[in-house]
Amino acid sequence: MNLSLFVPELILAGAAIAVILLDLFVRQTAVLRWTAVLALLASAGVAVTMWNGGHSPIFNRTLAVDDYAVFFDVLFAGIAVMIILASTGYDEKFTHFKGEYYALVLIATLGMMLMAAATDLIAIYISLELTSITLYILVSFLKDRLSTEASLKYLLLGAIASAVLLYGMAFIFGTTGQTQLIEIARAINVSFGSGAITPALWLGIAFLVAGFGFKIAAVPFHMWVPDVYEGAPTTVTAFLSVGSKAAGFAVIMRVFVSAFGGQVALLEDWGMIFAVLAVLTMVAGNVMAIPQVNIKRLFGYSSIAQAGYLMVGLAAIGVGGHGLTSSLGLFSLTQGESSIMFFLAAYALTNLAAFVTIIVISGKLGSDAIADYAGMGKRSPWLALALTLALISLTGIPPAAGFMGKFYIFSAAAGSDLLWLVVIAAINSVISAFYYLRVVKVMWFDEAPSREKITTPALPGIAIFLCSLGVLALGIIPGALMRLAEYAAMMVSF
Repeated sequence: MNLSLFVPELILAGAAIAVILLDLFVRQTAVLRWTAVLALLASAGVAVTMWNGGHSPIFNRTLAVDDYAVFFDVLFAGIAVMIILASTGYDEKFTHFKGEYYALVLIATLGMMLMAAATDLIAIYISLELTSITLYILVSFLKDRLSTEASLKYLLLGAIASAVLLYGMAFIFGTTGQTQLIEIARAINVSFGSGAITPALWLGIAFLVAGFGFKIAAVPFHMWVPDVYEGAPTTVTAFLSVGSKAAGFAVIMRVFVSAFGGQVALLEDWGMIFAVLAVLTMVAGNVMAIPQVNIKRLFGYSSIAQAGYLMVGLAAIGVGGHGLTSSLGLFSLTQGESSIMFFLAAYALTNLAAFVTIIVISGKLGSDAIADYAGMGKRSPWLALALTLALISLTGIPPAAGFMGKFYIFSAAAGSDLLWLVVIAAINSVISAFYYLRVVKVMWFDEAPSREKITTPALPGIAIFLCSLGVLALGIIPGALMRLAEYAAMMVSF
């Protein structure tokens, strides 16, 4: 086996150990922070060199090194870098555990990379648990009542979801006799040739949907989100909202396209399952976000609604049945895969811009209440403008990246004869404008309780600027990233 194909992950594993050891001897937190940042940049840089259009299985075909995995490797590394930059100053709340904090961020990122690359049920479960356990710990890092309660709820519900997922995998293995995704697909093709899919296989798929649904915060598996988002450190909330969700969708696409994408009838069935879940998730997330007065809880329900929009793409993959040709003109591919990947990148930039801004503002105000954001346009026009841009993007208003993300997702669904789903999603986008733009109204038009200016620390300011610039760039010139997503999506069915 060629270990050079595993270098990006080895860099992060080594850096996590190095950060913990450095914490024993170095008092400057900046050393730990920049060690983590440099490791993430090095990992992403090495991953980029592996972009070659090929598919290289490693570790007895349990992991794949391909453009699909590389796309998500770079995305996860970029998310982690922004989280670490945003943690400057905020990490003072972690007192004696700063080294552990940065090490856990690296380990969680490593787990997410493995989730995107895993092509075997056992590897998928191990990588998912590696990510989940580190996130359970990170949620509790404030060690106050809210943080401890959030971590406990996340742990207990996450353990149940993991058990459900593992039970589903057991049914899949028991039915097909295989754990590798491509072999599962071949076994299913044989089943179709000799008869019908067994109820046990369908039960396994249902359990997989439930287990993965918890990870992406899909209704009715969303109950953990608002409390965890509110109680966790805000930097960890940001990491959960983008990194964990992107990893969840990465593994869902790999599993359902590779293992259950070989038969049109099966494709259409699980496509309709995701279509129904998309409707429930969009409606519940948007409706429950309307009365929220805490901005972290509002973004929790917003995250649920955004998962619904992303599942519109999953429905398009299934119902479309790989019947559409990409804009590259080189292969037959449903637009769903590439549109989801573009949306995830756009959503990551948008939510990171929003949460880093919230970290700065709430840190100065000592409050997460939306009412306390009154007059922010006068106290800090730059921060108010960055948060406004993020909220506009989440609503889906041009020229922000969120508009193009929804445009691609909705186009894929419309091309798969899911026009009814597009209409429901569009109506939900209009509903979401109420609570997103309410925050904008509070910042720019409500009277400020204080005239004191709010300054932005250097590194969080850089993170806000880079993410905001990315939101505008993807909204105005989305073609380059969409083309990369299409190339990467070619690999998802291996």
